[in-house]
Amino acid sequence: MAATTASARVNNRRALEALRNGVPNGDAVDALGCSQPEVERVFNEMLARLSEEGDGVEGGQGMLVAGDFGSGKSHLLGYLENRALERNFVCSRVVISKETPLFDMDKVYRAVVEKGRVPGLTGQMVEEIAQKLDYDSPGYAQFFQWANREDNGLHRILPATLAVHENDNEPQLLNEINWFWSGERIQLKNVRDGLRHWGLHQAHPFRAPVYRDMPPQRLRFVLELIKAAGYCGWVVLLDEIELVANYSVLQRARSYAELARWMGQTPEEKYPGLVVVGTMTADLPEQVLDSKEDRDKAVPRLRARGREADLLTAARAESGMRFLERGVCHLAEPDEEMLLILYRQLRAIHSEAYGWDAPEIDHGVGRGVPASIRRYVRRWINEWDLRRLYPDTEPEIEDTELTFRYEEDTTLEKAHSEENGSSTDGE
Repeated sequence: MAATTASARVNNRRALEALRNGVPNGDAVDALGCSQPEVERVFNEMLARLSEEGDGVEGGQGMLVAGDFGSGKSHLLGYLENRALERNFVCSRVVISKETPLFDMDKVYRAVVEKGRVPGLTGQMVEEIAQKLDYDSPGYAQFFQWANREDNGLHRILPATLAVHENDNEPQLLNEINWFWSGERIQLKNVRDGLRHWGLHQAHPFRAPVYRDMPPQRLRFVLELIKAAGYCGWVVLLDEIELVANYSVLQRARSYAELARWMGQTPEEKYPGLVVVGTMTADLPEQVLDSKEDRDKAVPRLRARGREADLLTAARAESGMRFLERGVCHLAEPDEEMLLILYRQLRAIHSEAYGWDAPEIDHGVGRGVPASIRRYVRRWINEWDLRRLYPDTEPEIEDTELTFRYEEDTTLEKAHSEENGSSTDGE
């Protein structure tokens, strides 16, 4: 066995630890690569359209990736994240969860900003991007002109804060503006004082914003900010979209509407420069659209409310449900050749990580018994661990396949309503 450097051993151990726990990290992604050529092809085509055509792509682009639990969806997103960063895209990878429900754009937007990574940099996303702005560049001039147009759909506080950010050098105020762009509130007096100090208050009048209306405007604004700083666009990766099955019917309806927004299916609301990939379980449409009868119940429940905003959300929800059925790329099922290649890769990684020659074991491939990739991986790693630590014993490993429960979670509904001081329908 060839000598392995200390840093390589550490990286391999980190990779094994992540794989052992079913949460692949960057080391695991680097070590194992990608075995989904069709998904990678579609993803590369979306990035290429932005890299080559730039603003010629009028709206966002999206793709859903479906696979069973343990099939490698999270690993795939990690791989796509690395590829996006290499191609000069800002990238955010977020897990849909109780803290980040898909139906709440404000929380999802804050999460994608918090998790955002800028190529070659390690700080807070918006702050790093803002520091990269060249105020004398044609890209910034184009961005500034767009931000100050009357027909761009932005609240006037956004171009006002941009004007202060360009002219002011007071760190506290600049930080406040960066965090405002990231999703926080801001002291309006501080913005007005900044404008007044530079003689810009008459050019940028504004009223207090309605903060529940701000998330889509912030998303569009920061997208243009990203491009003005010289990046190709923004890639957002949303993991575990199947959690929508745990929401109430109205929350699911709003989630379908938000899915349409993120996936570029809202013609009246465009996000040029945005690429979104979401992962979900393969049977999600069957479980929520069929079993829960959302085709017949979700949208009518919204329309019955009669408000203009609900009617718009209902139309978007229909688009989201159609995309949930038709915009899906299914992960390729692992065949024997793929599994044996993976087995050999992991055996080599385990050998290098612990400075031993990991033995051949009963890998279980080729028996015709269906199992997830995660199940194979964890079994192999656990057996090598036991054989290394207890060489005189013959390990016996039992495992259980976990499944997702497509049931409504009343605790999620209650928590959201209490936090927002509203009814439990996801408003």
